[in-house]
Amino acid sequence: MQPFDLDELKFIGSGLSRPECAVTHSSGYVFAPDWTDNGGISIISPSGETIRHLAQNWPDVATEFGFEEALRPNGICLLPKGEFLVAHLGAERGGVFKLAVDGTVSPFLLELEGKPLPPTNFVTVDQLGRAWVTVSTRKVPRAAAYRADIADGFIVIVDKGQARIVADDLGYTNECLPHPDGKRLFVNETFARRLTSYDIADNGDLSNRKTVAKLSYGVFPDGLAFDEKGDAWLTSIVSNRVLRFGDNGDVFTYIEDADLDHLDWVEEAWNNNTMGRPHLDKAAGKYLRNVSNLAFHGPDLRQGVLGCLLDNKLAVVNMPVPGAKPAHWDYEISPLLGAMKNKMGV
Repeated sequence: MQPFDLDELKFIGSGLSRPECAVTHSSGYVFAPDWTDNGGISIISPSGETIRHLAQNWPDVATEFGFEEALRPNGICLLPKGEFLVAHLGAERGGVFKLAVDGTVSPFLLELEGKPLPPTNFVTVDQLGRAWVTVSTRKVPRAAAYRADIADGFIVIVDKGQARIVADDLGYTNECLPHPDGKRLFVNETFARRLTSYDIADNGDLSNRKTVAKLSYGVFPDGLAFDEKGDAWLTSIVSNRVLRFGDNGDVFTYIEDADLDHLDWVEEAWNNNTMGRPHLDKAAGKYLRNVSNLAFHGPDLRQGVLGCLLDNKLAVVNMPVPGAKPAHWDYEISPLLGAMKNKMGV
């Protein structure tokens, strides 16, 4: 397996606004968070058109539930019929909202144990229809937890309308994903610089916490995906890296677009517990602008779409192995496409 040649990068989408989390589908459509206006989803068609699917009733929802800012989707996941769950990364409060095909949003999860949910990082749905939600930290602002010695992030499961914390004390919880075997949940701890796994019980409880990989210089794991062999692929913010972690312990860097001076600056801040937003808000790569996510794409799942924090488009790369089909891969989305047909030309 050879590293990817950055000169072969392609890009899709235009005018995107903080497309942190790319989601792909068997139809060839790609979805990403959108921070324009009230917030919502950007939809990229197979022909390359981009349309904004924004939260039409957000001002009313925000007033009803006491949110002061626009909807700020971070992680998103696709539901049947083309609805979405979006994790709201508010300044002080978070939650998960459902975005319907007509553009209306409604609360999915706003409180836990009688307390408002903190700014919420990610949400995904497994093969059983259970939602997994991550909260990176309880600290406000979030940048106070960009440190190795803080571990107050957690994972929530929502099963049949009931939510509970199933893992706690994580070092800045980021993307989590059930393994294709259905028996394990993997999660990135960004500023603890770990890939961690748990065993999943039949009722969704997590146990047997293991450190799959302890990461080093320049690696701050954010996005997570699995290939058809069950190996984990991680994306690293700051260094614009995409890495594969084999079950046999092998680590392979497939993509890197890093500025070493920038990495040294970030590493010094992380080591001194002074890391903050300026260290994440600068794009120091030659081509890539703070890669945060990977989604396998294409009819044979041999492409990769890279979500990012700072670009207005998404990079597409050829992958050396096919990806595992995500739970939502074959969901029926014709209601969404029907609602969008006048704008998307489908």
